[in-house]
Amino acid sequence: MRVYELAKQLGVSSKSLVAFIREKVGIEIKSHMSSLSEEQIRQIEEKLPSKSKEEEKAKEKEERKGVTKKRKQSKKEINEEEKRQGEHKEAEKFSADSKESTKVKVEEKQVESKKVEDEGPVQEEIGEIREVEVEFPVSVRELADAIGVKVNDILFKALSHKLMININSTLDKELADEIASWYGVILKEPLSIDEKIRLKHEEWAKQNPKPRHAVVTLMGHVDHGKTSLLDYIRKSNITDKEYGGITQHIGAYVVQTPHGKLTFLDTPGHEAFTAMRARGANVTDVVILVVAADDGVMPQTIEAINHAKAAGVPIVVAINKIDKPGVDVDRVKRQLMEHGLMPEEWGGKTVMVPVSAKTGQGIDELLEMVILESELLELKTNYDKPGHGVVLEAQVHPFKGVLATLLVESGRLKVGDAIIVGDTYGKIKSIVNDRGQRIKELLPSEAGEVLGIEEAPQAGDRFFVVSSEKEAKKIAEEKNLRKKRQDRVTRSVNLENFFEQFQKEEEKVLRLILKADVQGTLEAIKSSIERLSNDEVRVEVIHSGVGEIIHSDALLAEASRAIIIGFNVGINSRAKKYIEEKKIDVRVYKIIYELLDQIKAALEGMLEPIVRDVWIGTAEVRQVFKLSKAGTIAGCYVKKGKIVRSAKGKLLRNGQEVWVGDIASLKRFKDDVREVAEGYECGIALKNFSQLMVGDIIECYQEERILRRLK
Repeated sequence: MRVYELAKQLGVSSKSLVAFIREKVGIEIKSHMSSLSEEQIRQIEEKLPSKSKEEEKAKEKEERKGVTKKRKQSKKEINEEEKRQGEHKEAEKFSADSKESTKVKVEEKQVESKKVEDEGPVQEEIGEIREVEVEFPVSVRELADAIGVKVNDILFKALSHKLMININSTLDKELADEIASWYGVILKEPLSIDEKIRLKHEEWAKQNPKPRHAVVTLMGHVDHGKTSLLDYIRKSNITDKEYGGITQHIGAYVVQTPHGKLTFLDTPGHEAFTAMRARGANVTDVVILVVAADDGVMPQTIEAINHAKAAGVPIVVAINKIDKPGVDVDRVKRQLMEHGLMPEEWGGKTVMVPVSAKTGQGIDELLEMVILESELLELKTNYDKPGHGVVLEAQVHPFKGVLATLLVESGRLKVGDAIIVGDTYGKIKSIVNDRGQRIKELLPSEAGEVLGIEEAPQAGDRFFVVSSEKEAKKIAEEKNLRKKRQDRVTRSVNLENFFEQFQKEEEKVLRLILKADVQGTLEAIKSSIERLSNDEVRVEVIHSGVGEIIHSDALLAEASRAIIIGFNVGINSRAKKYIEEKKIDVRVYKIIYELLDQIKAALEGMLEPIVRDVWIGTAEVRQVFKLSKAGTIAGCYVKKGKIVRSAKGKLLRNGQEVWVGDIASLKRFKDDVREVAEGYECGIALKNFSQLMVGDIIECYQEERILRRLK
C-alpha cells in the first residue's frame, strides 16, 4: 500500500502522515508515493494514539484550563493593586526626573548660547533619525520642502561646509544625502504607485489565508497527446456531463475531479509558458509533462523539461498511448532519467503515471497525483480582499472591443471592479467563464474572459483591483509618464559585456542555450563546454537540442538571460524577428574550436586578473613650491626612465613608502606635458598629497593586468 492510500483510510492528510511515519515510527520514506509493507503498516498502526487516550488527554487539558482560570481570577485583584502602586511610583519618579532634566537642559542652553556668541553659527543638534522620500535629482528648494527646513538654513550651513550651491541648484543623490544628514534625515527614493499597489495586494494575500486549488499546464512534444488528454479530462469533468456544453474557449478551464478541483491552462505550449515567465508571471503551480510511450523522449520533451525546471515548477509525467501494442513504459522512464527526472518507484522524486487518452486508463490516477502534488505545495491565499492576478491572453474584438482572459491569483474579481492592468486600465463590464456562462465574480485560481479594459494588455501583464476607475486611470497615466522619462535598459547579455553584466553577482554563471545539427555533435560540444567551469566561474547549458534556432529558444534566452550558441544550424524567421527586437546575443559557428575558444575567452574575462606594477621611471624632489592656485608642486629631476602624466606614482621617503596614487599634473616650465624623459627637470603635483619634502623620491609606474587562463 502507498502512503497516500493509507492516509485516505486513516482520514488524515498525506503530508501529516509522512511526517508522523518519519518522526514517530522511525521509517525512512521519500514521499506520499512510497510503498509500505504489511509489517510497516502494523508498526504505524501501533504508534497511532487510540481514541480513548485522546479523549482522556482532552479531558485533562480542559480540567487544567479550569483550574488555571480560577487561579487567574483569584490573583487578578492582587495584580491590579500591585500595578496601581507601581504606576504611582513611576509617576513620582518621572516628575523628579523631569525637574532635574529641565534644570540640566537650561544650563546646557546657556553654555550653547555662549558658544554661539564666541564661535559663530554651529550645526544644530540632530534629533530623532527620520526617513524622507525624494526623487533624484532634486533641487535645493525641493529638498528643503521635503525635510521641513528653510532654504536659507540649508544655504547657510552649506557655506560652513564649503559647498557652493544656490536655491535652484540641482543635487545628485550623494550631495542631497550629505545635506539631509545635517538634519538627521535619511533620504530614499519613493516607490511608484504601481509598486505600492503590488505590495499592498501581496500583504492582503497573506491575511486570513484559505486553501486554493492548483493551476496546471500540460506540456510536451507535438503529437504526443496533450490535446487528446485535455479533451478526455474535460469530458470526465463531473460538473459537466455534456461535453458539447463547453462552447467558450478562453485558454483556461476548471475541472472538478473526484479528488478535488483543478484549473487547466490550455496554452500553445512552452512558448506561451515562457513568454509569461519572461514578464515575471509564474502562473503555473504544477506541470503535466506528456510523453508518448511509443516515441519516448523527443526534442520538445527536453525543451518542456528545461522550461519547467527554469520556472521551478514541480513536474508530474503522463506516459501516454499505453493502449498501443508493444510499448515499453520502462524505456521511457530510463530516457527521462537521462534528463534529470527519476521515477519515484526507482528511488527518485518524480511521479510518473502510464495513461491512455484514448481509453481513459490511468487518467483518474494522474489527476489524483496532481492533487497530491498541489497539497504538498500548501497553496493558500485570501478570498475576501480586492483581487489581483495575471493576463493569460488578450485580443481586440471587432464589435466588442478588448477581450482579455484573466487568472485570479488572490482575492476576488467582480463585475464593476476598476483595475490597473499592465500599462492600461479599465472597469469590468462582464465576466464569462470557460463554459460560456456570464458570472458575477472570479475567485482565486479561476479564470474568465473580461470586457471593459481600455487597451489590449500583453500575456503575462499583472492586474490589480483598485478603489475606482478614476484612480486606475491616474495610475496608468503616471506609469506611462515614468516610462517616457526613464531610458529603457536592455536586459540582454552578450559575450563582450558578460563581465559588466555579472560582476556584481555572487555566483558568476554564463548561461547558454545550445543548438546543433546532429545529436552526436551536440553532446560532444555540450560536454566540452561544461568542462570549462571552475570554482570561480561556471558555464551552464540550460537547454540543448538538435535543429534550427526557433522562437521558443529565443523566449527562454530572454527569460533566463542566456546566450544562444548554434553549430551548423540556421535561425527561423519568427525567432530572428524576436531576437532582433529583444537584442538577444546569438552566435552560430561552423568550426568547433572557434566556438569553444569564444566561450573560454568569455569565462577567462570573469576571472580576477593578476595585477602587476611595471616601473617606468624615477624622479628626485629637489625643490618644493606652495602655490595659491596650483597647490604644492615638486620641482624634480628625472634620474632614470621617464615620468608619464597618465601613470600612477609612489612617494618614497628614506626608503619608506609614504603615498600611492595618481599624478595630478606634469609640467616642463609653464607648459603641461604628457611625459618627461631621463635627465630633464619637471614640476610634479600629486593627487591628494601636499606634504612633499626635498629629497623625496617619486617612482612612476603602470598597473599591468594579466589575464588568467582556464586550466
